Amino acid sequence: VVTQPRRVAARAAARRIAALMGEGLGRTVGYTVRGEGATSRATRVEMVTPGVLVRRLQRDPELPGVDAVVVDEAHERSLESDLALAFAADVRANLREDLALVAMSATAEAERMAGFLGADVLDIPAAGHPVDVRWAPPADGAGAGRALGPEGVRREFLSHVASTVRRAMDRTPAGDVLVFLPGVREIGAVAAALEGLDGAVVERLHGRMPPEAQDRVLAPTPAAPAPAGSSAAPGRSARRVILSTAVAESSLTVPGVRVVVDAGLSREARTDYGRGVGGLVTVRESQASGVQRAGRAGREGPGVAFRCMDQATWSRLAKHAEPEVRTADLTGFALELACWGATRLLEEPPEAALDAARTVLRGIGCIDADGAVTPLGRRIVRL
Repeated sequence: VVTQPRRVAARAAARRIAALMGEGLGRTVGYTVRGEGATSRATRVEMVTPGVLVRRLQRDPELPGVDAVVVDEAHERSLESDLALAFAADVRANLREDLALVAMSATAEAERMAGFLGADVLDIPAAGHPVDVRWAPPADGAGAGRALGPEGVRREFLSHVASTVRRAMDRTPAGDVLVFLPGVREIGAVAAALEGLDGAVVERLHGRMPPEAQDRVLAPTPAAPAPAGSSAAPGRSARRVILSTAVAESSLTVPGVRVVVDAGLSREARTDYGRGVGGLVTVRESQASGVQRAGRAGREGPGVAFRCMDQATWSRLAKHAEPEVRTADLTGFALELACWGATRLLEEPPEAALDAARTVLRGIGCIDADGAVTPLGRRIVRL
């Protein structure tokens, strides 16, 4: 069982490995995500989201029929990924000494992860291609340090991202362009700014799209025909410009991409405990995220990555993104822990945040005064 951080990544990874094996999806390699899946009795490798693995562990901790668990892209440190890793480590220590457990990432804090798991660090050289990183900071009018304003991402900065895409098209001879933006609103703004881009087809990729639309962007398809009125040479296909959120940051190979434009921004979970409200906040990406994004340009051949910042800004970025356990609403996380029981975590959550989560759970009857899960709490977890 191999976890992938997002549903689109689980489907795409399963499809790619099956294709490399010359098989159809759902035979040796399959996937299961919330609401859909493709597996059979012959399946040996199953891609799942961390949430699916957590559900299975809660249902039957012995994981019958499973020989190995791989938590891929372990650097992303979502709440569900941390829970999946902690629960699987607990099972290996107390129920299944034969269970192989692997945490895998190109940018993980390997020594720390190995210490938590009591594991060896294996360095597996990747058959990657070189990526030429180029710096594309905004002019003073947009301000390298002013990508974000009081209302979110500034319009001037998004205009700069669109200009960088046009420059990337002019200065690279071939290959599709993958553009990283923090959210759907920013994708819409940059798509509007690129309307009429000569010789290009602009596509979108984000988590709100239907699965079939996501899979169409990620499928190896014939090159798109040049748009009507394009100056592209007769018979020459158009280049794709794919505007994406972080769904394409890791685990995915987007066919045809040789160029990346990275806006350098991410959406992270934050909680306002004063108001009792959680949400997503736009922040600067971490260096680990930037490395992952640039690497998308070198999956199929030599590539180029344009970062919409200068080197000084890059040097000030955090090495790794904040783990969600430090910043996100912990209500669901605390309920999972109450159902599971005592376990060792990769990172202990802030006590105040955990207290606030338990107060909510007591208020709605999911845990009792002693913190033990109630029948209602178990029913909610199963949902």
